[in-house]
Amino acid sequence: MSGFGYHGGRSRCHETFISFMECYAGANETKQCIGQKEDYIECLHRTKEINRSREIKAHFLQSQAAQGADARKAAEKAASGVIANLGLVHEST
Repeated sequence: MSGFGYHGGRSRCHETFISFMECYAGANETKQCIGQKEDYIECLHRTKEINRSREIKAHFLQSQAAQGADARKAAEKAASGVIANLGLVHEST
């Protein structure tokens, strides 16, 4: 592996790969390098990062929807209250 990225310079995961290869070369058992392997795979594919960003986005959208619903209810209440107070519309309760 050359370590050069598409746009020149080092690739994003070069240092992680080097760390993994050093561990693997010096290890008696492959089980000793599981952490470095997981770090390298995460660096390549970014699965944990993508899943976390999806969770954050979903939470943000839920909170925005809740705030929007609350704001809409308050605006409807305020609008109906103003019209009812002017005597133009009589609310039946």
